[in-house]
Amino acid sequence: MNKGIWYAVGAYAVWGLFPIYWKWLHQVPALQLLSHRIGWSFFLLLAVILATRQWQAFRAAALNRRVLRIYLIAAVLIGVNWLTYVWAVNAGFIVETSLGYFINPLLSVLMGVLFLRERLRAWQWVPIGMATAGVLYLTFAYGALPWIALTLAFSFGLYGLIKKVAPLSSLYGLTLETGILFLPALAYLL
Repeated sequence: MNKGIWYAVGAYAVWGLFPIYWKWLHQVPALQLLSHRIGWSFFLLLAVILATRQWQAFRAAALNRRVLRIYLIAAVLIGVNWLTYVWAVNAGFIVETSLGYFINPLLSVLMGVLFLRERLRAWQWVPIGMATAGVLYLTFAYGALPWIALTLAFSFGLYGLIKKVAPLSSLYGLTLETGILFLPALAYLL
């Protein structure tokens, strides 16, 4: 089997087990968990940049005002997403968090079609229609406005859209985003 498929299976397995990890930490306030996630992510990513001797290139890119504005928006969106997810799992809203991540791919496809002018073949609309029907059923069966699910779906969907058109590599982009969030996270921890 293709190596990439195994990477995807591993990533989805880890992602699927995340709620268990966050639930184990339910006694820790969500903002504290988020602040640690931001801080440690920033230090790890910065270490990778330094170890691979990319500091000068990263610094030059990060000091560009246009780039900084784009990644400020991305940082806010991913911060909202991470905080909502950790809080919701620890507060027992696991079904709503799952619904949010079922809605997200549909929203991503919709934004790709609307904003990026991506085109889908006729047969691709069939599974999208089926998935949409399933999401609508789950949403109405839930019996209330799934605001947590919508917050997760829209924050991550918009984040993905911004990252699709953003100029930096994944490494530089996530480092800059966590760097932007680092000072507020540190202020919270202190």
